Amino acid sequence: MATSRDVAKLAGVSQATVSRALTNGTVSAATRARILEAASQVGYVPNLGARAMKTGRVNTVGVVVADLSNPFYPEILEALTHTLDLAGQKVTLWNSDGPGNNAALGAIHAGSVDGVIFTTVTESSEPLRAALNRHSPVVLINRIVDSLACDQVSSDNSDGGAAVADYFVNNGHSRIAFIGGPSVASTARDRRAGFEHRLAELDTPLDPDKIFTGAFSHDFGFSAATELLASAEPPTALFCSNDLIALGALDAARTRAVLVPKDLWVVGYDDITMSGWPAFDLTTVHQPSREMAEAGAQALLERIDNPTSPLKTLRFRSHIVVRGSTAHAPTG
Repeated sequence: MATSRDVAKLAGVSQATVSRALTNGTVSAATRARILEAASQVGYVPNLGARAMKTGRVNTVGVVVADLSNPFYPEILEALTHTLDLAGQKVTLWNSDGPGNNAALGAIHAGSVDGVIFTTVTESSEPLRAALNRHSPVVLINRIVDSLACDQVSSDNSDGGAAVADYFVNNGHSRIAFIGGPSVASTARDRRAGFEHRLAELDTPLDPDKIFTGAFSHDFGFSAATELLASAEPPTALFCSNDLIALGALDAARTRAVLVPKDLWVVGYDDITMSGWPAFDLTTVHQPSREMAEAGAQALLERIDNPTSPLKTLRFRSHIVVRGSTAHAPTG
């Protein structure tokens, strides 16, 4: 069985440094990453029972996810659990539908988890505000809510939306439409705001009749795109605020014999794995979900160790990945 001595030898550090890294003590980010990688290579599993007795912690982190039928969330969850497992943390999972959010917050208050990562949340959550007022360790991933006092990690959704506007206009499109997610989600709001604002700057304002908002789902993308394509002046370029919506739009185009990309360009957001499958070949805005998840997990571990340290907001850059649902690479 591998020991901390084996980890220290492979990482080129002392056992004390290994201990600090695995209990969220003070080590550099590079050293912690090297130690976690070494622990993974030698198969080292920390003694969680001994650590709990020493630290008074349960070594369990809660994770709240949205609809798991959206492949984006399993991809985020995989990266989260990998990082937390390397740090010797168990994971308890809640679905945000129904009572999941309140159950997670109740678990913090009861001491059955050391902290919670939310991959979806709205600023109207009063139980969440109450938990933050108690300095409970909470991190948001894939959400930026300025009014919530907690660590937050996301991509720059506004910038991603603006990049799609540039892409469409620079390639000659003026009949442009948008299908977005629910307005209560900061991701949906920011992607739309960046897209609309940049189109206005480019003297190609978005027609209000060409804006549809609803669920982050294939079904909504299909129904909204069907209505857009049946209009008197159907769009030639369509931005969907997540990939599931975009996949629904592609299916709607096929149903109506609209040729993609000849008659219609479709761009999604997230770059889930299936977007690159040949059946979809979807151009999309890539956000670094694995890096976001790893940063969020590390932020929570640090917050558990030091509840009163300054709050952090991390925004990762995104970029367009061009595939067959559009015809040209970005310009400019």
